[in-house]
Amino acid sequence: MSFDYKVSKFKNNELKQSIDQVSIEEPLEIIIKFKENNNWIQNTISVTMRTPGDDENLITGFLFNEKIIENISHIEDIQSIGKPVGKYNLDNKILVTLNNSKNIDIDKIKRNFLTNSSCGVCGKTSLDTLEMIKKDKIVKSLPKISYKIITKSSEVLRKNQLEFSKTGGIHASGLLDKDGNIIALKEDVGRHNALDKLIGFVLKKNLLDVTKQFLACSGRLNFDLVQKALMANISVLTGVGAPTSLAIDLANRFDMTLIGFVKEDSFNIYTNNQRVIVGE
Repeated sequence: MSFDYKVSKFKNNELKQSIDQVSIEEPLEIIIKFKENNNWIQNTISVTMRTPGDDENLITGFLFNEKIIENISHIEDIQSIGKPVGKYNLDNKILVTLNNSKNIDIDKIKRNFLTNSSCGVCGKTSLDTLEMIKKDKIVKSLPKISYKIITKSSEVLRKNQLEFSKTGGIHASGLLDKDGNIIALKEDVGRHNALDKLIGFVLKKNLLDVTKQFLACSGRLNFDLVQKALMANISVLTGVGAPTSLAIDLANRFDMTLIGFVKEDSFNIYTNNQRVIVGE
C-alpha cells in the first residue's frame, strides 16, 4: 500500500519537483479478548508499525510466533473496532477473540514483546503513546548543507563503518558536520539502536551542535528514526533508503528536512528543502 508524495528531486545538479510513491506506515493496535474464570477479559497487548493491507495474516502470525496461541484454531474471530482514522482512513485497531486462554499471561506477554522488539514504537500498548512529547518545532533555517556534502554522506558513512566491513549485515547512524566530517558514528544490527547509541554518545560527550550538523543513516527512514532525531533537535536527517509515509508526515509537522535515496549523484528531499544548498 503506497501513496503519492511531492518531492524535490536532485539530479544532474538540478532540483526539480516530482512525485514519489511512498510506502504507508501506520500503527496497528492489537487487542485480545479471552475468557478467564468465565469472565471476558479484553486487553491491548501491542502496537506495531506496519504497512496496511494484510492485517489478519500479520496478527495471526504474531500471535503464533509469540506463542500466545498454539494453533490458529484458537482464534475465534478477528474484527476491526472503532472508526477508520488518520490521513488514509484506516482501521488501526483490531480485536482478536480467542477460544483458548491456556498461554495467556498479559504481563509476561507485554514484557517479552517489549524486550524482544527491535522497533522503539513496537510494543507500546496504546496508540496514544505515539503522540510526540515534543511540542516545539526545531529551528527552521539551520543548518545549511550543500548538495555536494549530502551526495557524499552515504560514502562517508560506509567508509567509517568498521563492523559493516567485517559482516556486511549491520546498520549505522552518523553525525556529520556541514563540511561532511564525521563527528561520531555508531553501529548496531537494529537501525533504531544505532541511532540511540549515537545520540547517547554525543550527548554524553557534549558534541551536539544542531545548527552545524546533520544525521546520515543506513537503511530506510521510518517514524521511529524521525522521532528520535527530533527529540535531539536535529533538523536534517538523510538516508540511503526510502522514507515511509509516517516519517514524512512527522518530519513535515516539525519542520525537519528529510532526505532519502542518497546516492553519489542524486537524492530526494521529502520535506523542507530550504536547508539544502543547490547550484554552488
